[in-house]
Amino acid sequence: MREVGDPQPDFPFLPSAAMGRNITVILGAHNIHEPEKSQQLTSKATLSEYIQTIPLPKSGSDLPTGTKCMIAGWGLIDEDKATNKLFETKVSIYSRRKCILFYPHLDSGMVCAGSFHQLKDSSQGDSGGPLVCNKVAQGIVSFGYDSPPGVYTRISNYLPWIKRVMKK
Repeated sequence: MREVGDPQPDFPFLPSAAMGRNITVILGAHNIHEPEKSQQLTSKATLSEYIQTIPLPKSGSDLPTGTKCMIAGWGLIDEDKATNKLFETKVSIYSRRKCILFYPHLDSGMVCAGSFHQLKDSSQGDSGGPLVCNKVAQGIVSFGYDSPPGVYTRISNYLPWIKRVMKK
């Protein structure tokens, strides 16, 4: 059953760097040679066991410190090696106070996550990938240093814009 606010089958999330470019979207692929960015599709995706929508967060929803999340992407591995395999890992939400120690200019539209003790985080090339907490798309990989935490765009801060764009 679809909840109000779910992304539509023709609106995958994307990094701002992909805007205005002609791109190819490969749905349901876990191993690909050259991963591409994504943007509005010319037709709706056919949903299946491997291709599904994900709920958006509720407006004003919070991400408590320690919330367990998943991230995924085709970014660099071992610091400089590109991969054609989709990787995922578990991360936790950092407190705002701790995150500001790493990123003093963090604003309310951003959230930090990572696994400090296991040094797990998103990496270069993962930008635009999902931060999924409790089966809800809570963030989009944005930027970070070589070690955790990474910074994610907080989707709940942009819900009015997302809903406006999806209605067009």
